[in-house]
Amino acid sequence: MSGFEIRRKDDGCVSTLYIKGFLDAHTAPQLERSLQELVNEGRFRIVVNFSELSYISSAGLGVFMGFIETVRKNQGDIKLSNMPPKIYRVFDLLGFPLIYEIYEDERQAQEKFAGSGTSSVEDGR
Repeated sequence: MSGFEIRRKDDGCVSTLYIKGFLDAHTAPQLERSLQELVNEGRFRIVVNFSELSYISSAGLGVFMGFIETVRKNQGDIKLSNMPPKIYRVFDLLGFPLIYEIYEDERQAQEKFAGSGTSSVEDGR
C-alpha cells in the first residue's frame, strides 16, 4: 500500500491528473507512467490538481522536471493547481513558480489552455 492514487479526466484537449496521498520515491513511478501515457497519446495540455496531495518529495518533484521539456516542445504545458499551502511552499522554495504556472483553481488552469488556441505556450519566462 503506497497511499498514492492518480485519477485522470480528459476534457476536450486538456487532461487533468488528480494526485492524492504521498508522492515520494516509491510512488513517483506511478506519476511517471501517467504522464508518459499522456505524452504517448499526444496529449500535451496537462493540468495536475494537487488538492488531495499530502506530501511530495524531491523524487516527486523530479517527475515534473522530467516531462516539462517534452511537453513544451510539443506546444503543450503542465499547469499546476489547487496546491495545499505546505505543498506550495516546497515548490516555491525550489523556484518552481518561475518554471510552472500555478493556479489556485483547476478551472483557471484549464481555461488558460482554452485561451491559448494555437498560439505559443512560451511566454518568455
